[in-house]
Parts: sequence; structure tokens; C-alpha cells
Amino acid sequence: MSMFAIKEQMDALVAELNQHTYNYYVLAMPTIGDYEFDKKLEQLAKLEKENPELADPNSPTQKVGGDITKTFNTVRHKWPMLSLGNTYNEQDLRDFDERVRKSIGDNFEYVCELKFDGLSMSLTYENGTLVRAVTRGDGTQGDDVTSNIKTIHSIPHRVKGSDVQQTFEIRGEVFMHRAAFERLNREREELGEVAYANPRNFAAGTVKMQDSKEVKKRPLDCFLYGLYTEKQVFKTHWESLEAVKNWGFHVCEHTKLSKNIDEVLDFIHHWDVERFKLSYDIDGIVIKVNSYAQQQELGFTAKSPRWAISYKYKAAEVQTVLEKVTYQVGRTGAVTPVANLKPVLLAGTTVKRATLHNADEITRLDLHEGDTVWVEKGGEIIPKIIKVNLELRKPDTKAIHFIENCPECGTPLIRKEGEAAYYCTNEDGCGPQIVGKIQHFIGRKAMNIDGVGDETVEAFYKRGLVRHISDLYKLHEKAEELKAIERFGQKSIDNMLAGIEKSKQMPFEKVLFGLGIRYVGETVAKKLAKGMKNVDNLAAASLEELTSIDEIGIRIADSIHEYFAKSSNISQINELKDAGLCFEVIETLNMPQSDKLNGKTFVISGVFEKYSRDELKNLIEENGGKILSGISAKLDFLVAGDNMGPSKLEKATKLNIKLISEEELEVLINH
Repeated sequence: MSMFAIKEQMDALVAELNQHTYNYYVLAMPTIGDYEFDKKLEQLAKLEKENPELADPNSPTQKVGGDITKTFNTVRHKWPMLSLGNTYNEQDLRDFDERVRKSIGDNFEYVCELKFDGLSMSLTYENGTLVRAVTRGDGTQGDDVTSNIKTIHSIPHRVKGSDVQQTFEIRGEVFMHRAAFERLNREREELGEVAYANPRNFAAGTVKMQDSKEVKKRPLDCFLYGLYTEKQVFKTHWESLEAVKNWGFHVCEHTKLSKNIDEVLDFIHHWDVERFKLSYDIDGIVIKVNSYAQQQELGFTAKSPRWAISYKYKAAEVQTVLEKVTYQVGRTGAVTPVANLKPVLLAGTTVKRATLHNADEITRLDLHEGDTVWVEKGGEIIPKIIKVNLELRKPDTKAIHFIENCPECGTPLIRKEGEAAYYCTNEDGCGPQIVGKIQHFIGRKAMNIDGVGDETVEAFYKRGLVRHISDLYKLHEKAEELKAIERFGQKSIDNMLAGIEKSKQMPFEKVLFGLGIRYVGETVAKKLAKGMKNVDNLAAASLEELTSIDEIGIRIADSIHEYFAKSSNISQINELKDAGLCFEVIETLNMPQSDKLNGKTFVISGVFEKYSRDELKNLIEENGGKILSGISAKLDFLVAGDNMGPSKLEKATKLNIKLISEEELEVLINH
């Protein structure tokens, strides 16, 4: 195959896999099976290894995360990130239009953009490569969050095009789609953690996390909407948006060019209704004068540009009647109250239920039976009750108090100090907990069992086929009972049993996460597996031993002790061991892949696009090189990434130590 054909094949795989990755992580709408995705990813990785000079910096194999930042450096904005003037009424917009026409005449256009409800971000590119990402901060300076932003699938690490500027800044909004937000919030509530109020808060909190590998797990997206360069090569804002689309940036498709203020108002009215059909939140419309020359003529006030304004929508709210409060039980036993409402039309959809989160929210609202309540649908996914109309409260109505017993099994509820949720402790006899635990175990992040879905687990539970996780590994003994299930044919049974058998190959960390120990999420499970090596050590570990592991606090340690103190949990683990599941870390001997770096010494510093520092360390050692702890005359190479400490650079320069990039390290190994 010619180099051209290989490059064409690699580019096609990058484009396809990036789209699938975006659909899965960002939109929460997968368009390909895990197996098929993994095979294509393996194919791409193999081609990149064989042809490193043809690798695309935007390849999904290179967006790995990995940098841990204890503090964020403060960076001054080259161009201040000013706020826009806000308005909530049409007359203010007409007054704005009048001021613009008085200054520049009638020969101009507006660009109308959706106002995304997220976190403002400035991205700087040099020679087509992303070198810095900075939050808005106070408008003059913000936090450098480059490592975290590089994990966002819709932000290119490198851009190409004949008209790409050598150095430019592009601004946009980082946000989270509603479906992904809802899923992640459910996971938080199941762990007894306080749910985020809205996707914006979740996105903002994620961007400021210290570990970029954790950021990568949270599906963020980014729309870009403003290009800044030293020398303006485009005449209008609209032209620049069309250009950056071609460079590979994610630009909102709903932006519109308007000839006058009446067209602007039509656009505003349209999206006031249609905004609730979007997969993400907007809270208004941004209106900008299109011509850059006219923008310059209009200038700025001390706080905002005179050539732009923001129209903000009011949150949609309506009155209805609270009919009753019901309660849901999650897999961890957390009990969540739900307001059941008299159906009412709100923001284009019929609302029958609203979130109440926990007992504190019921107390805060002082809810009574039959109350008339105000329900709002703003930045939240599920509508929420914001207040009670006390004037319409009937006399002698009873206050609503949080239940004392589990609505499913009747067990008295408990609430631990410092936690928001009440819990049912009957984890072995409460139906929703049993079903939820098994559903968690089969999930993609845990055992990833093909052929078994949430509905299948519910059907099995109702028929008495599964009562514990270990029962999954006995289903092969119940072929006749499985065949009796409606729409569950022999092919489905064979696929499911094959998936269950394959899950026995999953590593200890996945099994540990799948057990569903409270507060032991995916990352904590990895830390515990690495630190304890096997389940027997974990079960016997003291609180001191557990809390000595990175990121394991007393709450997690107590939860682990409680889990292993229950004989039923020990029995489950023993049954899973007998079924052939892995309960220990399988150590692999890292034999050198080559001797290309024999006798050479390296120090790694900074943040890298393609590899984490641990991956670079492994790569060097696997090829015969040695990692030193610091810079000295014995050092051969300093592998230098972004944001490298100035003292290391200065010392290396004085000692004439060769600085190499991650790409140059690959060349040393591959040639």
C-alpha cells in the first residue's frame, strides 16, 4: 500500500472514531458497539505505530489525559475577556439598535448567536498547535487549564488550512449536554453525594479538577465563537466563523446573519420556544455587529463592547398542584423523593414530576399536601419546585415529612452524619437495590457484559433467576427457564452466556468496581487494586493502611470495612472466585521491547499531547533507557513538554543537556 493510501486510511479512521467518541462521551448517544470501536482503535494504533510520521495530533489515541495539577497558574489575557451588556426586554434591544445606527449609519448587519450556559474559555494556538487554554477569570486574567481542556474531544490539538494564522486566540464556551449531566448526577446521588444543580456548574467544576484523567471521563463539549489575531485577515465576524469551521473547530450551526433588528427579534422569539429541544442549555441570544471595521468604530465602554449585547431569557416557570410525593430507591439504598404534579405544559413539554433531591429540600420548601407550587425549567434537566404559593394553601393541610421506612421493603431508614441522603440498609432483601447492584455490575465501566441489559436483569429478578451478582455465573444451568422468557431466543441466550464467560477475563480493578461498594468509584477501585494487590489484603486492611493509599479518605475506608464485615458479601466474593473471576492484580514482567535507548538517561518534565508522563516513563524503560530523578551532568536527554518549570530549563541549558519533544523520543526509538 502506498504512503498516500495509508495516510488516507488513517485519516478516515481518525474522523470516524472521533465522531463515535463524541457521540458516546459528549452526546451520551453511542453509535457503535464497544467491540467494533475497540477493533477500529487497535487498527488505527497499529498504523500509527508503523507510520509515526503520518499520525494525526487529533487522533483519539492521543487524547489520553494524565496531568495532575495541584494549583493552576494565572495567565493574563492578551485581549481582555469583557462581559456583555444584558437585557431582558425588546425595548432595550431597539435602544441598542438605535445607538448603533446613530454611530455607524444604517448599512450594517447583525450576527445572532445562541448564548450557551457554560464556562467561557480562551484557547491560544501557535503554528496551528494548541498551547494554552485559560478560563475567563476576572476578565483580565484567568486560570491555565490547558491539560484539562486537551481532553475535550471537540477541541482540536492541531488545526490545518491554507488560511490558518500563525498565532491566534479563539474563544468559546465549555458545556455539558443534558443527557450526560443527568446520567452523571444519578451516579453522584447513588453514592450519597450532593447532585450538581445544573450542567453549567458540573462543567465548571470539571474544568477545575486536578487530574486530567478524571476530566476525560466527564463528557464536556465546546462551541467556539470568537477569533482574535494580531492582524485581522477577515472583514467580518461571519467570515471568521466560516473559516474556523473549516479549520476543524466546533461552531454552533444555529448562528444567523440578520439584516435588521426585526430579524433579530424574530430569531429571539423562535429560540425562546425551540431552546428546550436542544441537547444543551442556552440562556439567551448574543447579538453582534458583523463588520470588524464597524466594531472598531463603535469601540468599548470600560466593561463591555458597544457593538454587542446579550438578550437573556427568563427561566420557564408555571404553577401547578403537588398531588403527592413518592420515593425511589437506588442501588446503594439511597432514597430520593419525587414530586408528582398535576400535569401542566411547561416549555413545550407536559410536566408530571419534579425533582426534590432529598429531605432537606422538602424542609426548605415547607411542602404541604395539595400545595400549589411554582415549577421552573431553567438550567436543570428535570423541572424543580422553586416555591409554594402560600396564598392558595388550604387551611389545615398537613406538612409533608420525609418517610422513615423504605418504600420498597419497609426497613427503617438511616442518615449518616454529614450526608444528604437517607438509606435503606436492607441491601440483600430490597428489590431495587438488588436489581441496581446487578445492573451496575454488568455495566460498561465495570464488567462490560455483552448480551445483558438493564431490562434483562429486571426480568431475571422477577422470575427468580438472579438474586445476587454470582447468580449470573449460574445462568448456564437454567437454559430451559431462559427460553421461556418472551423475546429471549436461543441466539440471545448464547450471546449473553458468551458475554458472561468473557467477563471472567476482566482485571481485579473492574471486578472491585463492579461489586458496588459505596464510595468506591472507578478511580478509587484502581487505586485500591494497585495498593492492596488482592481482595484478601483489602478485606484485612486496617483503616490506617487504607487511608495511606492516595485519594482514600476515612469515609471510603469505613465503607470498605463495613462491606467486608458482612458475611453475605464474603460469601458472594467466594462464589465469584469459584466462578473464575479475578480478585488479584496480575503482575506483568516489563521486558524491554528493544535496546534502542540502552545506556541513555532521561528526565521528563511538562505536559504532553500524546502521552502522560507515566506512559513516557514506561516507553523509555521498555526500550532500555533509564529515568533519573533530577537534572545533573549525568543526564543525556530532557523530554520537554508544555508548562515545563523554568528552573529545570535553565539548569539543562547550563549543562548543555539535549532537550527533545515526545515526537523526537519516538524517532529515537523507531529509527
